[in-house]
This record gives sequence, C-alpha cells and structure tokens, in this order.
Amino acid sequence: MIESIYGFLLAFCFAGLLVALCFVFYSKKAIKRDLWKVTEDLSRILDENTAEKIMVFTDEKSIMELITQANRMLEDRQKAKTDYRKSEFASKRMLSNISHDLKTPLTVILGYLEIMLMRPSNETESLKKVENKAHQVMELINKFFTLAKLEAGDTDIPITRININEICKKNILDFYDILTNRDFLVELNIPEINIYVQGNEDALDRILFNLISNAVRYGYEGKYLGMTLRFDNNYSYIDIIDKGKGIEEKSTALVFDRLYTLEDSRNKEIQGNGLGLTIAKRLAEKLGGEIMLKSQPFIETVFTVKLKKMNY
Repeated sequence: MIESIYGFLLAFCFAGLLVALCFVFYSKKAIKRDLWKVTEDLSRILDENTAEKIMVFTDEKSIMELITQANRMLEDRQKAKTDYRKSEFASKRMLSNISHDLKTPLTVILGYLEIMLMRPSNETESLKKVENKAHQVMELINKFFTLAKLEAGDTDIPITRININEICKKNILDFYDILTNRDFLVELNIPEINIYVQGNEDALDRILFNLISNAVRYGYEGKYLGMTLRFDNNYSYIDIIDKGKGIEEKSTALVFDRLYTLEDSRNKEIQGNGLGLTIAKRLAEKLGGEIMLKSQPFIETVFTVKLKKMNY
C-alpha cells in the first residue's frame, strides 16, 4: 500500500516536472519568437524610414517593456525628423524674406543713383534718400545678427535690479516727436510707487522700442498709443496698447515667429520685416520673462511684457 502511494506521488511529481519543463520550453520558444518579431519590425521601420510603431502582443512583461521603450525611441526619432524639416523650411523661408527685404531698399538706392547721374542738379535730395535707404539696410542687417546671436546663445545679458518706471517713461518720450507729428493720442499710466524688476536696461530698452515701433506702424489707423505699468506680488506687467487694425486670432500665435510679416507691411513708409517682435520675445525670455498678446481688430491690441518683480 505504502509502495503504491510512493509510486503515485513519484509519478505525479514526474508528470509535474514534465509539465514544468514543457512550459519552460514553450515560454522560451515564445519569448524567442516575440524577440525575433520585435527585432524584425524594428529593423523594417528603420530601413523604410516610416512613422510606424512596433505592434507585437505578448504576455511577457519584460518584452512589453522593451516594446514600450523601443516605440518611445521611434517617436523621438520621428519628432526629430519633423523638427529638422521645419527648421530647414524655416531657414529657407527666412533667407528668402531677408533677401527680399535687402533687395527692395537696394533697388531704390540704385534707382536714386541713376537719377543723380542723369540730373546732377538734384544731387542733395537724391543723396538724402540714398542715405535713408542705406540706413534701412543696415538696420535690417543689425536685427538679423542680433537675432542670430540670441538664438545661438552667444549674447551675455547681465541681470540687475531695474527701476521699470523710469524705463517706461524714457522709452515713451523717445517717440514723442513721431507720435505728435502723427496726431496720436497718448495715454500713460505709470504708478507713483517705484517698481523694481529683474532685468537689463539695454534689453528692456530694445524690447519696448520694438513693441512701441510695432504699435505705431500697425496701429496707425487708430491714432492711439497707450502704456500701462501694473504689478502683483510676483510680477510686473507693461502693456503696450494700440487701437489699429490689430491681428486676427488665427495669426496671434505666429506674430513672434521670425518669419512672420503682415501682408501689407511691405512697400510702406515704415516697413516690417518680422524680426523686431521675435527679438523682443527672445530678450524677454533671457530676462526670465515673457511677452503675451491679445488683439481685437480696430478695438484694442495689447502686447504685455511680464517680468519678475524684485521686492527688495
């Protein structure tokens, strides 16, 4: 009786061991098959340069994790490709725009030079026009190189404690003659209490100059320019306001793009080249701030510079 029980237990153990060995063999075979499928799919996706993902279904957790990480790698690779294409397109478009912006005033300069050669008696007036156009070209070149240095991280901007009240007053006064000659209504709202921000005087001057210039250029029809300085516990805000044609909602996300130029900004008394707002945005970011935009065409367009407030 005991021998038969031992025999039964031995047979049961042997059967269990056999099942376990079969399971291990099958599992290894399944794992090997899944790994081969993952390798095969990954090689094909890389060779064909597609945006596919690896789709292998398995119960093995380690292989599932491998597939997840491989798909993350493929997503990153696809994003890098997309970003590269966008960057390449952006560079080509920017070169095209800058080529156009340089070509236009240079063509005018050549035209005035021809007039000077044909009519020597009118040299003074023509020379003045040539000088103005040459300054436009130089300004554009300077903007381009400023932006290039900012985007390359080659510009060192020392951060200090700045009285933003004085910066605002100074910059609006710099436009006094232009605004007066063009019959602009100017409203300045600056609190009497001094507000200090984390900034750089030269960078802030450049930011405000670019934003005010933009308001004068594109808000001309509204004949209005406003500047408001406000603050809360952590930040100060400078609002540059105009009541001109504004910016359509679909374009508000694009205005800080270095390639963006309003369609009617070319061939005007004051031309736009799409670089001024981009430079202002990059400088604000260098100061730890940002620039925001809200616009209702022919009602109100507001560019807001947000800067870190210093409370000591």
